[in-house]
Amino acid sequence: MSALFNFQSLLSVILLMICTCAYLRSLFPSIMDRNKTGFLGVFWKLARIGERKSPYVAVACIVMATSLLFWT
Repeated sequence: MSALFNFQSLLSVILLMICTCAYLRSLFPSIMDRNKTGFLGVFWKLARIGERKSPYVAVACIVMATSLLFWT
């Protein structure tokens, strides 16, 4: 099934995008900061979510990892 039709896969993709964008912004802040609007602004917003809500994102990643390991 596609990630769009499976809710657990969709959540995994969203969490991975948040973590990836936050990590890339920490490495290359100038690339992310110049694209705040338009289509590429989505990645900037995901990076901001990853930076500001990092404890919640970390807990969500741990919960998702355990659910994928033990209940799939």
